[in-house]
Amino acid sequence: MKILLVLTSHDKLGDTGKPTGFWLEEFTAPYYTFKDAGAEVTVVSPKGGQPPIDPKSDDPANQTDSMTRFKNDAATQKVLANSLKLSSVKADDYDTIFYAGGHGPMWDLSNDKDSIALIEAFYNAGKPVAAVCHGPCVLLKATYQGQPLVKGKRVTCFTNDEEESVGLTKVMPFLVEDELKRLGGHFEKVANWEVFTIVDGQLVTGQNPASSGPAARELLKLLKS
Repeated sequence: MKILLVLTSHDKLGDTGKPTGFWLEEFTAPYYTFKDAGAEVTVVSPKGGQPPIDPKSDDPANQTDSMTRFKNDAATQKVLANSLKLSSVKADDYDTIFYAGGHGPMWDLSNDKDSIALIEAFYNAGKPVAAVCHGPCVLLKATYQGQPLVKGKRVTCFTNDEEESVGLTKVMPFLVEDELKRLGGHFEKVANWEVFTIVDGQLVTGQNPASSGPAARELLKLLKS
């Protein structure tokens, strides 16, 4: 199994002057889920090199087992520090693609032409596409057979309620939940911060950081079926 794991390169939280990036758990939980299953994981980002970690995601209150493992794992730290450029990879070489969230993707990956082309190439080839938390913003401009890729699909993402609870509704360039609904996605959610993943055909989505490991496990099930 060859898996492409995509992270943001964007490190500024709108015009707040605060830093952002990818959410650390949304990299570490899926990465180790894939590696422990024997998969070959390639980490990519729009700019390549070290993608920015959202400092908030590394707060003492947000620590998880996979994050602790990462901090003691020099080899994986090196993989992360040397992510490949998104533009350098082809869907033909991989079995699936997984997008981690954090707020960063809202500014870069949501509009990234290479990313959109990759998603469409995976989907058209019948390969699964997965995204968690803010990650589903990458699906918004992707199309399938001339229609929005998410149209008619059961989907989830970081919800409007969750965005409100972290006080960033006004900072975001758009709200992922609103956009998924606007494009005809069948949006579903559970209570804030609860684990929730949806599999609809080849599309896997997860609601929030805690859903990133479970979404990765659902993706592995799809690959094995």
